[in-house]
Amino acid sequence: MLRALATEGTITRAAERLGVPQPTVSRWLVALGEEVGSPLVVKDGRGVRLTRAGLLLVEAATSAMGALEAGTRRVTEEVDPECGRVVLGFLHMLGRSLVPELVRAFRSHHPHVRFRLVQSSRNEIVELLRTGEVDLGFFGPPPEDPVLAWEPLQRQELKLILPAGHRLAGRTKVRIAELADEDFIGLEQGFGLRQLTDELCAAAGFTPRITFEGQESDTVRGLVAADLGVALLPVAEHPVPGLVEIPVTPKAARLVALAWPAHDHLAPAVRAFRDYALTKARD
Repeated sequence: MLRALATEGTITRAAERLGVPQPTVSRWLVALGEEVGSPLVVKDGRGVRLTRAGLLLVEAATSAMGALEAGTRRVTEEVDPECGRVVLGFLHMLGRSLVPELVRAFRSHHPHVRFRLVQSSRNEIVELLRTGEVDLGFFGPPPEDPVLAWEPLQRQELKLILPAGHRLAGRTKVRIAELADEDFIGLEQGFGLRQLTDELCAAAGFTPRITFEGQESDTVRGLVAADLGVALLPVAEHPVPGLVEIPVTPKAARLVALAWPAHDHLAPAVRAFRDYALTKARD
């Protein structure tokens, strides 16, 4: 209303522009002036002009409308499956091929969907899913949390990683119980692989002696190659010089899951990517 008055200069023309009766505009002006404690318009010849208070309200309203329009555009984009945004949380090692390949293939069909990628530990991704800061999470083992839903993506065999000169390097299989006296190199607490390593060793009757901890499997492999210990890791995509990978008994594997909030109130772009990733996993 005040913007219309500022533009038109008379209550009559402002009312016509707004499509309301002139008395209605006059009542609005009186009521709003009483609310702020100051007149909003004064007579100016045959018309009216805004007072300082009126100009300040117009400035505030213009700023608010601009923010509202910008917000409306962002919301429209967010709920559009063809140009929304998806926030993915995933383990560092899944950033080598699994996540990039899924994103690349999905964007070939939905080129305007935007992605934000968050790499972290399993526990951190679970927390970010709970708080809504991440839309979808790729990690293993799957979450045991009623507020999260999940489906399997792939199963990765875990093998014993040894330096080439290790006493067990020539074996075709190694029992996990045989590793009770070995120094272990593992990921930090909070990572799924660390949880699996601890559980596998506990099932074999011992607690692993962790001498080095890292946040990426590549770092763990480098420390093993330096003959600083052994590790249990998924099979490497490419052979690493100086290392050997040996199956363990009992056979060990990590289930990588795709998780999301159980309420399933997902934005269309998020839902589209989730369904695409699950379909690819079933192929």
